[in-house]
Parts: sequence; C-alpha cells; structure tokens
Amino acid sequence: MKLPQKLMLLGSGELGKEFVIAAQRLGNYVIAVDRYAHAPAMQVADCSEVISMLSADDLEGIVNKHQPDFIIPEIEAIRTEKLVEFEQRGITVIPTAAATNYTMNRDRIRELVSKNLGIRTARYGYAIALEELISVSNEIGFPNVVKPVMSSSGKGQSVVTHKDEVEKAWSYAIANSRGDSQKVIVEEFINFEIEITLLTIKQWNAPTIFCPPIGHRQERGDYQESWQPAEISAQMISDAQIIAKKVTDALSGAGIFGVEFFITKDEVIFSELSPRPHDTGMVTLISQNLNEFELHLRAILGLPIPNIEQLGASASAVILAQEHLDSVAFTGIAEALSEKDVDIRLFGKPNAHPYRRMGVALAKGSNIPEAREKATRAASQIKIIGN
Repeated sequence: MKLPQKLMLLGSGELGKEFVIAAQRLGNYVIAVDRYAHAPAMQVADCSEVISMLSADDLEGIVNKHQPDFIIPEIEAIRTEKLVEFEQRGITVIPTAAATNYTMNRDRIRELVSKNLGIRTARYGYAIALEELISVSNEIGFPNVVKPVMSSSGKGQSVVTHKDEVEKAWSYAIANSRGDSQKVIVEEFINFEIEITLLTIKQWNAPTIFCPPIGHRQERGDYQESWQPAEISAQMISDAQIIAKKVTDALSGAGIFGVEFFITKDEVIFSELSPRPHDTGMVTLISQNLNEFELHLRAILGLPIPNIEQLGASASAVILAQEHLDSVAFTGIAEALSEKDVDIRLFGKPNAHPYRRMGVALAKGSNIPEAREKATRAASQIKIIGN
C-alpha cells in the first residue's frame, strides 16, 4: 500500500486524538468528525467536520466531500446503515461495516457471542420500559448490572443491589444512552478477581496477535485506572486469547479490538468488546514499544508488526473534572511531572462537567503496585480550574 492514505475518523475524542497523531507520523491525511467543534482529535487533524453522525444525510455529505480511503469509527452513536452503503462503494470501513453494526449495540454483540458462538457470558436480559426492567431484574437476581445497550466509556452503568434501586438505574441508563436506543441490558453480577482488557490485533494478511493483558478498575461503569501486565496465569491468558480470536474472527476485518473479560478464581468470562482502541489501553502510551493507536494504524494499513514489546510494570490513572466549567485550565502539572517515569496527557476538551475525563497520568514502576501508586498520585496533583 502506498502512503499517504486519506482517513476519516468518526468521533474525535481523546482516543481519536492519539490515533491521528500516529497516522500523521506516517504521513496520512486525516479528517476528524464529531458533533461539536474543537474536539480533541480535531486539534491535530488536517481538517474537521461538525455533524450529527446519526444523520444519514450529514454522513453522505462529508463522505462525498472528502472521498476518504478509510472510514474509522471511534464512537457508538453512528448511523451504521450508511457505513454499509459506503463499503459497497469501495470505501474500507474499519473493522468492517457489519462488525461496526454488531458492536455498536451491546445486545447484538452479546447475542453473537453467547448464542452464535456458544461463549460463556454473564446471564443477561433486556428491557425497554421500567416495568420490564423490574421483571427482568427479579429474574436475573440481585445484585445485577444495568446499562444502556448503546453508550460510550461505561456511561449509564450501575450496580443494582436491591429492587428499590431499579427505578434509579433505569433513569440513569436512559439518560446516558447514545443514539436512538431506549433499551437497557441487565446482567448477572460476576464476583470477579480482576477485570482485564485483551487488546487483540486483527490483520488483513497476517495472524491475529495480542498485547499482554491489561488490568483495570472502574467506577460508575467508567475506567479509573489501568495497569499492564495484568497478573493472571498463563492458562487464563491462553483462554482469553482463544475466546478473543474466536469473536474477532466472526466479526472479520482489521484493526485493534478491546476485548474485556471477567477473571474469576477458575474461569474466564467474556464481558464487552470495542472494535477500536480502548480507553484502558491508554496505558500502552508508556508500557509498550508500539502503543495501541500505532498498532491500530498498522493493522488498518496492512503494515508489518514485527513485535510487541512490553516495557515493564506500567499504569494509567484518569484526571477527572469535578464541576461544570465553560473553559478549562490546569495546575499541578509541574508537580506531577517532577517524579521519575511519569508522563501526562491532557486531552484538550474545551469544557468540563463532573466526572468528565480530561486527561490521564502515566507511570512506570519496579512493580505494578508502585506504578499504580505513582500514576494515581500524579493524577491527584493536577487540578482543573476555570480559565
């Protein structure tokens, strides 16, 4: 394949920003698209477009205008039927239009994994109304997990410990649902020892390969910290790789997939899948010779990946906003960077609201507890204030 290629990124958040940086280092031309101006990836892309990605007409307009070689979705809220049309016209959709359609909704990917492929997942059910959610929750039992079938970064997810909490969980899920969906999924609560993300790289004409597993911790359904390598047995890693390959083979295409698993004392249980770089994988910005964004790019363009080298105990910790701010500034950066083997990424989001992810602290240590402590300490030193 000759370079440069013209890449259209649908969704321009912090993950997209790092992908654009990787793409431009190899000379590619990137159009960053999002629903609001000055999104993180737009700040480093060659050009940008502000549209509703749920509008078929808007998507048609920008694709006709720019004629990209590749369309690369970064978020869930996209009119995926249009991606099928674009693919039929000869534009490569990553990983494929069909795979994107499957994975944009938790119900579709869950049905594929559990029913079509026979892979173990948490027991689950669906609801499109509060009364139905109450019934399904009683059937699944408590505690359980309620979340929208379409959302981003765990938004709208809650653990329900008692029937009196179901109505609150319903309201929270619907308020944070992306796109047109008013449907929630109810899952059995798995008493896991650790949650992991297995970054799975599917290549056009080469074998599927994997990054070392990444451990992560969530709050409110959103990742708070991640670390690599996750300390699980070689057998558990092998089991997770077998499942991840089976699922990504069924989806086909190329690119990186963030495949999440619950690891219990004696079992590997499939949890979620994202067909793109994963937020927990931001740790790879410090933990690997090739980060997840570079790996995604190479897989998309059919470029070789000779080796993935893990560089030792590493961790990430998010920098969260605590209040609504129309413009933002940061303090404490010098203090955070004063410690050895610590780095900071500030995403450049134009405004803030409570729990919005505004940056990430990265750290390396002699072991995982030390790396996690350093990343968390660095993140806590950075304060977000009005500008």
